[in-house]
Amino acid sequence: ARLPRRTPMTQLMAMPEHAATAEPLAIEVRGLTMSYGSRQVLCGVDFEVRPGEVLCLLGPNGAGKTTTVEILEGFRQRTGGDVRVLGVDPADQRARLRERIGIVLQECGFPRQARVAELIDIWRSYYSAPRPLAELLALVELTADRACQVRRLSGGQRRRLDFALALAGDPDLVFLDEPTTGFDPESRRRCWAAIENLRSIGKTVLLTTHYLDEAERLADRVAILQDGRVQTAGTVRQVAREAGVPTTISFTAPERLRSGDVAAPGCLEVEVRGDVARCRVPSAAVALRELLAWAAANGLGDLDDLTVETPTLEDAYLRLVDGGTR
Repeated sequence: ARLPRRTPMTQLMAMPEHAATAEPLAIEVRGLTMSYGSRQVLCGVDFEVRPGEVLCLLGPNGAGKTTTVEILEGFRQRTGGDVRVLGVDPADQRARLRERIGIVLQECGFPRQARVAELIDIWRSYYSAPRPLAELLALVELTADRACQVRRLSGGQRRRLDFALALAGDPDLVFLDEPTTGFDPESRRRCWAAIENLRSIGKTVLLTTHYLDEAERLADRVAILQDGRVQTAGTVRQVAREAGVPTTISFTAPERLRSGDVAAPGCLEVEVRGDVARCRVPSAAVALRELLAWAAANGLGDLDDLTVETPTLEDAYLRLVDGGTR
């Protein structure tokens, strides 16, 4: 484990209370720009990643996700802006940074005849303080396959081997670039478990994916990138609120409502289809109070099958990215 650098007591005494206890950001991006000739790909990207959290970078193809990640990893020089990854500029201190980061690319190649434990041990030898082999195998659920040749691994197992190699040096920050693309549901869930294991041991993760259910399941926060800028960032609920996605309330429509003997509450736009009544509202708490008061006033009793569906990340994403037209 790395010991934190000590701050002199005189500096601590001069700091405001919140500054003395604040934890530095794992990633800080301010005004990031990138151009390829006359084509500008990034137009002032701003976001941050806190230590120990999983942040998912979302966006349509061509939004600039890959370029952003490559700049953070130190593989591409930016045109402008300020970038700090684990406190250093990746453009100036790539060797120092790579000691502390792990990277899982979309596709990785391995010697087909190598065995799982053998390959991980080779990777471990590249670092001065590697994570123990047994811990790596357990984290990615490959303990039982330690003697298996790479050529005999399934796609999901090979992906988990990618994770083990990325963690060989016990990094503080892990980059995952669309780690489950093309996987079957079972393989995806095993990879999700591996990512959740990373969070449980305190690793910081920057994840890119096109699967919105994956982002909603794994991410503490999301950042939506479009046209070279971050449109919004926050938790799923914060993003949905900013996108203005309504909450849906549904219940079994009473017979008197279906027949027209009782009018729906005037303050809510209730739509009845078959035996299901549904309304979309900005505030579930207010709407529920109105519905229950309406039902009691008209002698309808309890509203059967009353459910509240909060906005999903997909709802918010589609509304922000293309106005919900798709």
